[in-house]
Amino acid sequence: MRCANCGVDLIAGSAFCASCGKSTVAGPANATAGLLPENVVGMLCYLGGFITGILFLILEPYKRSRFVRFHAFQSIFVNVAWVVLLIGVEVVTAILPGMLWSVSMMLNSVLSLAIFVLWLVLMYKAYGNERFKLPVLGDLAERQIPEDKPEVPRAAA
Repeated sequence: MRCANCGVDLIAGSAFCASCGKSTVAGPANATAGLLPENVVGMLCYLGGFITGILFLILEPYKRSRFVRFHAFQSIFVNVAWVVLLIGVEVVTAILPGMLWSVSMMLNSVLSLAIFVLWLVLMYKAYGNERFKLPVLGDLAERQIPEDKPEVPRAAA
């Protein structure tokens, strides 16, 4: 029997494809297995920041899904960049005197709002089964996912 998603030969009796992580159980039986659809898991990767990103990189069978892995890594990278950026703004805010301090606080507020909107957009796109890739962080996330290459048998030594 072959996987309907990637075409790899399945191990007899397996519930998931060893290559792509997709369920081999069709329809309602999949819901009774307690598995969440990929789009919901992709959205949840962003919901709790880097914590849920790391969680779904660990949990079976989600860690085998390229879609979930992409969104988990992108969530981790976005949240780390956000924390670094906010720390940088806070340092600049602490250094600036008087009038410049209030400008820096407004910048901090605008930045926080922009990050919140980005967070909502990323969750919406993941829920819509889109692999929405941010310019730099999305490229980093893609590099963390191994290519789907057929395994070449090694010669016996």
